[in-house]
Formats: sequence, structure tokens, C-alpha cells
Amino acid sequence: MSDADEGNPRVREYMTHNVATVSPDDTVGSVAERIDESEEHNGFPVTDRRRVEGFISARDLLLADDDEPIFKVMTNDLIVAHPEMKVTDAARVILRSGIQKLPVVDDAGNLVGIISNADVIRSQIERATPEKVGKLRRTLESIHDIDLREERREVELDDLTPTQGRVYADELEGRRYELERGLAEPLVVIDSERSASNDDGSAEKKLLLADGHHRVLAADSLEIDEMDAYVIVVDEDVELGMERTADEEGLEHLEDVEVVDYARHPLVETTERLQ
Repeated sequence: MSDADEGNPRVREYMTHNVATVSPDDTVGSVAERIDESEEHNGFPVTDRRRVEGFISARDLLLADDDEPIFKVMTNDLIVAHPEMKVTDAARVILRSGIQKLPVVDDAGNLVGIISNADVIRSQIERATPEKVGKLRRTLESIHDIDLREERREVELDDLTPTQGRVYADELEGRRYELERGLAEPLVVIDSERSASNDDGSAEKKLLLADGHHRVLAADSLEIDEMDAYVIVVDEDVELGMERTADEEGLEHLEDVEVVDYARHPLVETTERLQ
């Protein structure tokens, strides 16, 4: 994606890839039971060999007999999104149609994901995008003259080494609010290996937290053990600047990060002074 598209995230970046579906031949009763037992689904895409045939919602099931097959009561006039569609365009469709979720299909009509109104909101609050992570990777490659690679994976919070010694209590509360509603953005982590870091000369693995300190501490307070992260992997023996910063400030674990109470974020303080 070009720099010109950086401010236009695509549906593929925010959609859910593993989608729960039902078959056209499933019965109304079985699908109603799945919806009743689920805490997150009030409807499902209807697929036949991955091809989307329709959508079934709880409302569609209300007046149908339990033995009725889904294909007789599902919505056939289906609104879908494409993976390369701009999230802002998907948001307009969701807003104007009044639906909460859009199935995402490829050029062949096969289901590849689903995007919800919550995903759209998340896309607007995220600061860590694949493009920005790519820029960080390229900057590190240029500074250290090395080749790096990127991954997207879950990381254990206990394994993270902070690189920022202070967070602000008011912003921490905001991140807790987002996490409780499933709206938090991914972390940015650098997976670094230093071959001569241990006393015996063996390799020492470090997961350096490059971005997301408020989110991590908020997650820790909510007893969340893992978080989604963009991971930049360093396979060579290189000491990064943020690793030196962490060492100089004595930052080894999350508890080493100071939470500043009764103080507002510097940007807010500056704005208040201007007013």
C-alpha cells in the first residue's frame, strides 16, 4: 500500500478471519439454539462450500417453525464487503443499512471474513497500523543495516520488556474502557535476540514493547494475559536504541513502569494552558 493510502485502512486489516457460519440445510431450531448459547452472535452468514448464500439473524427466526430449513427463511438480498474496500466505505454501508456486520467475500464470492461496527470503530482509534509498523521496520533496517521481518501474533504480557518508564492514570483509564469493549488496538513489539547478552554467552530473547504501554498496563489490571501485536523480528545480534533506554532506566518488567497519579497527559496540560 502506498503512502497515499496510509490514511485509508482496508477491510482486510480489521475484519475477523475465522467466521462462524451455518449451512442452508441447518434447521431453524438448531440455529436458534446456537444464537441462544452464544454471547457474541445474533446471526450467521449462510454458506455452501464457502460461498455465501445469505444471512440469518435472530429476527428471521422469530416466526419460523423449528424444523424449517434455513435457506427458506434466510435473507437472500445480502450486502457484502470486499477485502480491499476502504473501512470508511464499509462504515457508510453499515450506517445506512442499519446492520451490524458485513460478510466479506473475495472476487469468487467466497467468504473470507466479517467486519462489524465495532471493527469500524476500532479502525478509527488505532494508531498502530501495518503501514506505520512497516515504516518502523524500514527505519530500524536503515539505522542498523540489517534485514528484519514482521509477524502478527499474540504475545504474553509477562514476557514484555517495557521501554517507557511512565504512563498517565487518566489515559490508562481510557485504555481500560476500550479493552472492556473489545476496541483496543494491537501492540507494537520488537522480538530481539542478543547472542552475547547472558553471562555464559548464550542468546537472550527480549520482547521489547515499542508501542502500547498504556494498553498493556490496562490489560494487566484487567488480568488479561495475552494481547494481539505487530511483531518486528530481529534475527541478528544488534543492540537497539530502545533496548539501551530500557537498561538505563532499569526497566525489566511491567511493574517497573510508574503510573503517574493526579497528573494529566502533557498534551492535555499544554492545551489547558493555551486556553
